[in-house]
Amino acid sequence: MSKLYIVPTPIGNLEDMTFRGIRVLKEADLILAEDTRTSGKLLKHFEIGTQMQSHHMHNEHRTIANVIQKLKSGQVIALISDAGTPAISDPGFLLTRACVNEGIEVDCLPGATAFVPALVNSGLPNDKFVFEGFLPVKKGRQTRLKILAEETRTIIFYESPHKLVKTLGHFCEYFGEERQVSVSRELTKLYEETVRGTAKEVLTHYENKPPKGEIVIIVEGK
Repeated sequence: MSKLYIVPTPIGNLEDMTFRGIRVLKEADLILAEDTRTSGKLLKHFEIGTQMQSHHMHNEHRTIANVIQKLKSGQVIALISDAGTPAISDPGFLLTRACVNEGIEVDCLPGATAFVPALVNSGLPNDKFVFEGFLPVKKGRQTRLKILAEETRTIIFYESPHKLVKTLGHFCEYFGEERQVSVSRELTKLYEETVRGTAKEVLTHYENKPPKGEIVIIVEGK
């Protein structure tokens, strides 16, 4: 029976791969991977020999029709991204929506997602929160920050290391220097680190110590 599985993969520590995730990837007819080179290392580690096909933000619009056709023919297909849960700031939404519209079953497995441990580690309220992902790079950034300055729920952002200082500076400007912030980087990896404090304190820390690795920022609501 045809089905699309959404399979989370480790964000750093390979021990975070689930038994079910490994089984699904082994039993699938095809694995759609964001970067086949990156995913190839993961599949080799877990001795998964399933055929892979490239599926990323630059080709997903062109490949979806072909994937839907394969699913309708009865294939079981698994979608993975380079790390974490597909469709969370990664490719996956468009294919999932297409499957739902075509009446094809979709099954998303629970598993690794960077923002959940970062949120819990932050010590900031997590009963209500809003996930923003990456802020606009240029157009719309100022408008978005002005809107979020009034947000009362805890706010979650993803950011690249070379833009972190700039973003923290914007938080000081739009949210206020005293707003509580928590920055988690390299989650589950050897040099995992969480830095907490006011927006100004965290900005000063990273001005003096340029960051490396994947970054999640948690910001206190107004």
